[in-house]
Amino acid sequence: MPDWLASFIQWLHGMGLHLGPDSAAALGQAAQSAGRAAARMDMPQLLALAAALGWASGVRLYAVVFLVGAMGAADWIALPAGLHLLQHPAVLAASGFMMFIEFFADKIPWLDSLWDAVHSVIRIPAGALLAGSVFGADSATMAVVAGLLGGSLATTAFATKATTRAAINTSPEPFSNGLASLFEDGLVVVVVWLATQHPVAFGVALVVMLLVSALLLLWLARFLKLVVRKLRGFFGHDTLAQSDARVSSGS
Repeated sequence: MPDWLASFIQWLHGMGLHLGPDSAAALGQAAQSAGRAAARMDMPQLLALAAALGWASGVRLYAVVFLVGAMGAADWIALPAGLHLLQHPAVLAASGFMMFIEFFADKIPWLDSLWDAVHSVIRIPAGALLAGSVFGADSATMAVVAGLLGGSLATTAFATKATTRAAINTSPEPFSNGLASLFEDGLVVVVVWLATQHPVAFGVALVVMLLVSALLLLWLARFLKLVVRKLRGFFGHDTLAQSDARVSSGS
């Protein structure tokens, strides 16, 4: 029985109005059912949550997993069935630990870009998976649609973050990395909060963020090429291409 209902029943008793055990139990069940119904997310909230999970995963995957899981575990929000796994203590412990490591790794010049390169193969698929999981337990069609959109948003956010960091790393002073990283930390928290509390406002903010991302990517195109080249080198594509070129020249 909710605490507020127990207090209300005690107040009734103080006024001389006594409820029988059956009446109190029925009232408690009705209140719990009403609470679950009120806590259930509607379609705009689900869409906003899926988009937020996709976008934020491209910037801070571990932070968004921990934040959303912790909010669900604390009963601040009623997570869809497909996201209940995020509330598990083991998932919260793992995501919290990785969030702690990433918090510091992302603030060190050049280590932040290396960290981004390593996580380029993790954040984008994870963003698609998390976004699809919002609808996965209820609608396979919506899960696929959300997964595709979530992956696209994660890719856009990741490309913007990695490109901006590549540009910042050319600066000789070491403080801009930390400031940019702190801004990203705060932005992820605001995005998750907006998506779960004010989905319409989040939709407007998402459009603005996508426009800003497009402008930044155009403005910093040469740094984007640098990021792509470093990613290709990190995964061995350039080495393979050079080997093929040597084989072709030898033949």
